[in-house]
Amino acid sequence: MAHVAFIGLGVMGYPMAGHLQHHGHQVTVYNRTTAKAQQWAEQHGGRWAPTPAAAACDAELVFVCVGNDDDLRSVLLGDNGAFAGMAKGAMVVDHTTASADVAREMAAAASELGLGFVDAPVSGGQAGAENGVLTVMIGGEQAQFDVAKPVIDSFARSAVLMGPVGSGQLTKMVNQICIAGVVQGLAEGVHFAQKAGLDGAKVFEVIGKGAAQSWQMDNRHATMLEGQFDFGFAVDWMRKDLDIALTEARRNGAQLPLTALVDQFYAEVQKLGGNRWDTSSLKARLK
Repeated sequence: MAHVAFIGLGVMGYPMAGHLQHHGHQVTVYNRTTAKAQQWAEQHGGRWAPTPAAAACDAELVFVCVGNDDDLRSVLLGDNGAFAGMAKGAMVVDHTTASADVAREMAAAASELGLGFVDAPVSGGQAGAENGVLTVMIGGEQAQFDVAKPVIDSFARSAVLMGPVGSGQLTKMVNQICIAGVVQGLAEGVHFAQKAGLDGAKVFEVIGKGAAQSWQMDNRHATMLEGQFDFGFAVDWMRKDLDIALTEARRNGAQLPLTALVDQFYAEVQKLGGNRWDTSSLKARLK
């Protein structure tokens, strides 16, 4: 069992840290909102700390799950950042969905201090985090992966080393590119079925057993038929992720015309007030 820190107790980090504690690891958490860290400690029996540096003190592994590149820098760097509290040989496991560039930047900063770093974005959503069945895409060295994986398994169904630092983030970009296209197709299918006067539940029961089946169809078609979007992975976060992917594509020459189009459709959803709606709210712009 390991001494670990967990920084960032959002909808993903809160249950992920809980799984670590309940698998026998000794967990100290930090969250920007102190009350949430205190609530987590009371609920799960771990400890909380007032700064990332204090949380990381004596931790063998420091897990991070925050919002974006700048958030990651803010909790790792500086006098109160996690790096300042970590002992040589300790490692950061970063579950933030961020750019490959910031992963490489933080890995270089960690290396100068004698620390390890792997980028390890996740897929599976809030439900996957709560049920401990996330998919984790990891960039880093094999030796670091071998140390981190048994602990990551506390909340993951699958954890795979994709290549050097940054490869996890690049793989997550592929994940979000694929999801964007699938959700748009499902939204149009739901819209078409309703306009055609079909029984939507029957439509997706039958086509969900064929080649059209997807996780999005299985988990979102019913709520899309009802126009319910107040749950799940927020549109704001999806646009952040797609911006990361589109920026990387401009650098590497990849052509992402559908991704760019769906990103603009999500901008329309934001104009409808759907910033915090689930990504399946692409249906909301189809009348």
